[in-house]
Amino acid sequence: MNDQAIRKPTFRELYTPKLATVLGEGYGLRGFQADAIAGLTVAIVALPLSMAIAIACGLSPDRGLYTAIVGGFLVSALGGSRFQIGGPAGAFIVLIFSIVERQGYEGLVLATMMAGAIMMIVGFMRWGAYIKYIPYPVTVGFTAAIAVIIFASQLKELLGLDLAREPAALVPKLFALAGAIGTIQAPTVALSVLAIAVILVLRRLRPNWPAILIAVALCSALTGLLHLDVATIGSRFGGVPRALPSPALPPFDLARMWTLLPDAFSIALLGSIESLLSAVVADGMSGRRHRSNCELVAQGVANIVAPIFGGMPVTGTIARTATNVRAGAKGPVSGMLHALYVLLFMLVAAPLAAYIPLASLGAILTVVAWSMAEREEFIALVRGFGGDALVLLATFLLTIFESLTLGIAVGVTLGAFLFLHRMAGAIEIREGAPSTGDDQADSSERATYDSDAASSADFMVYKISGAFFFGATAAVNAALDGIGKYPRDFAFDFADVPLIDTTAAKALRAFVLKLRRANTSVFIAQARPGVRRALMTAGLRETEVAYVDTLSEARERAQASHATTELVLGVAR
Repeated sequence: MNDQAIRKPTFRELYTPKLATVLGEGYGLRGFQADAIAGLTVAIVALPLSMAIAIACGLSPDRGLYTAIVGGFLVSALGGSRFQIGGPAGAFIVLIFSIVERQGYEGLVLATMMAGAIMMIVGFMRWGAYIKYIPYPVTVGFTAAIAVIIFASQLKELLGLDLAREPAALVPKLFALAGAIGTIQAPTVALSVLAIAVILVLRRLRPNWPAILIAVALCSALTGLLHLDVATIGSRFGGVPRALPSPALPPFDLARMWTLLPDAFSIALLGSIESLLSAVVADGMSGRRHRSNCELVAQGVANIVAPIFGGMPVTGTIARTATNVRAGAKGPVSGMLHALYVLLFMLVAAPLAAYIPLASLGAILTVVAWSMAEREEFIALVRGFGGDALVLLATFLLTIFESLTLGIAVGVTLGAFLFLHRMAGAIEIREGAPSTGDDQADSSERATYDSDAASSADFMVYKISGAFFFGATAAVNAALDGIGKYPRDFAFDFADVPLIDTTAAKALRAFVLKLRRANTSVFIAQARPGVRRALMTAGLRETEVAYVDTLSEARERAQASHATTELVLGVAR
């Protein structure tokens, strides 16, 4: 292996934004033209979606636009992905609504800035790669749960219900909605059905058309022309401002920051998961490779700055990022232009936003919830029963009925225990080279093995296969303790052990000490360098065991040692 292959990347290489990489490759007019078109395509999708997400979070629609503008620009300019589009995401709706209900908007701003700092720390500590260890059933579980809660949160707007206060928790929310069922408004329901139908039909028949924008424009036009008595952005919020607000910092209160710390960790965790999943999707579509830690640092900066300009939590958005790639983007400039386009739309067309019916925005989020539910994967995991189904359902139900943070925490913990159980079950320990596996049909083929390496009365070989870690220690100890009378020489075959942890190494050392007290010579054969280092760190140094390359070498050294001993004893006699 050459030096280049084993050289660790420098800090500069890890944290240089992809924007600098793309510009350094020779970014020209053709690339800018492609990015300008892709950015416009994404902005057309992001404009109504950002407002819809903000409203669903219990905020005014302009908060979503500020987030798309400021957060989206910073994520693209500083991030480690060529195609990432940052902005408000549907996955945050449940969490943000809960924070706003408990702490108000100022509390959300402070929690988001704290989350940004956490994400930057995670990125600079190079912990971004650990996000990939979140089990797949956990991701499917909390995504499906969020989809259910998003849909429930939009029932009021879809049906036009007259409900003064809507609880954040799902069960109280459903009871409140059921109590207001008599206030359904037919025009609102008609607009909701029309918007959903337009989006779904256009996605099927004209996938390149901006279905969301067309649905919102059509519903807005009908509302104005027919003078429909339905809730609009203008009637609910008074319209959308035509400029970014002046930057403002929230009051920093240590006691309040301590109270908001769990919320900050939740925002940081969910934002990290969502953004890195989005970057992976972009990699798969483009054939490029993102830098996860650089991406987390950029997400952290965006989450610190966006709330200062009136925004909300920022993350990478999978649907908008995929749209960016499909639209032919060449690099991060498209994401930066997308943010500038949204700003331009706000400056020029803000008065028109007052006519947008909230039913059309509820329809958008209903389609988003349906798309993000991952129904096929959910059903497949449930049908599989076993541990994965348990992890999935625990995450799903806890996220719905308790909290997103608890759902992810329990899901990851159960997933970890499931993995350990499977790894422990995969460990094998057997005497000699021939293995005693499951029953098999007779075969004319004869099993072959190294007869010189097989166990004998004086030279016993135990082969361990699989990851030897604390979960497998009990099984290995039970097998070793069942040996009975110890032989003159004992060899461990570690050829099939890829790793060993401290607990297993210490347990093995305790067994070796028993062998040594019985005057048994111990050999460890074919241990990989990393495994050997772990064993020596645990105390199994060459004064207690002999490390050899092969079992044949162990046998030869044992025979030579005993031959020398017998010769010395013979001379002494």
